[in-house]
Amino acid sequence: MPVKVYEKAPAKINLMLDVLRKREDGYHEVEMVMTMVDLADRLEMEELPRDTIIISSQAGYIPLDEKNLAFQAAKLIKERYQVKQGVYIHLDKKIPVAAGLAGGSSDAAAALRGLNRLWGLNIPESELLTLGAELGSDVPFCVTGGTAIATGRGEKLEHIINPPQCWVVLAKPPINVSTADVYGRLRANEIKAHPSASAMKEAIEAQSFTDICDRLGNVLEDVTLPLHPEVQQLKEAMIRLGADGVLMSGSGPTVFGLVSKESKIARIYNGLRGFCKEVYAVRMLT
Repeated sequence: MPVKVYEKAPAKINLMLDVLRKREDGYHEVEMVMTMVDLADRLEMEELPRDTIIISSQAGYIPLDEKNLAFQAAKLIKERYQVKQGVYIHLDKKIPVAAGLAGGSSDAAAALRGLNRLWGLNIPESELLTLGAELGSDVPFCVTGGTAIATGRGEKLEHIINPPQCWVVLAKPPINVSTADVYGRLRANEIKAHPSASAMKEAIEAQSFTDICDRLGNVLEDVTLPLHPEVQQLKEAMIRLGADGVLMSGSGPTVFGLVSKESKIARIYNGLRGFCKEVYAVRMLT
């Protein structure tokens, strides 16, 4: 059995996000196309002889107790499979927090995968997905990665091929946005224009970068942009600086720009640094 395991937890972006209706259980019925980018947290997991969960991180701004999703994942797996060993998890945090990039969900997914290996539990992927859905709507997608159409509250996945390789510039203004607050303010029956998952799937399957950029859409922008004008300004700046397709990811406030030519990256990156400190130029994970 391995003594130490390492897992990468990449950030996700939504190429499209639609909300169909509010459900009886309080969640929203969504339709999204999600993919991953090469901005990632890293988790190092080591077995402890005593029955406890300890999390550390170089980031001073994240909870290291039961509020942490990786902690919750470790607790869930220990309880469900009667694991009496403890674990020490070090979380090297690179993904901005409360940014619409599923950083916490990806950490939880990485913890599930890593502890499955560390403790030799041989849990099949289908079961890891079920565990993930108990922790949060984005966790099942983060367990498998790749590119997928997500429906239900985000936990039902149809995997599709990855988009063509391109650059992704991410910029997060210095504000945090609560996903629950954004969904709470959304009036699903008042949404004027619904982006299409099938149109985005078609563009990806055709490997058409132009069509992918044309079909980007996120109905949560209707809520977040009026609340936080700096997100709107960031979108406009990114378009002005030459990104090919620009969208807010998830409930925000991070905005991403898809860029086909590497020669444009420096100008966009440097231009955005005038607006905010947290700017990343990464590749689409294919």
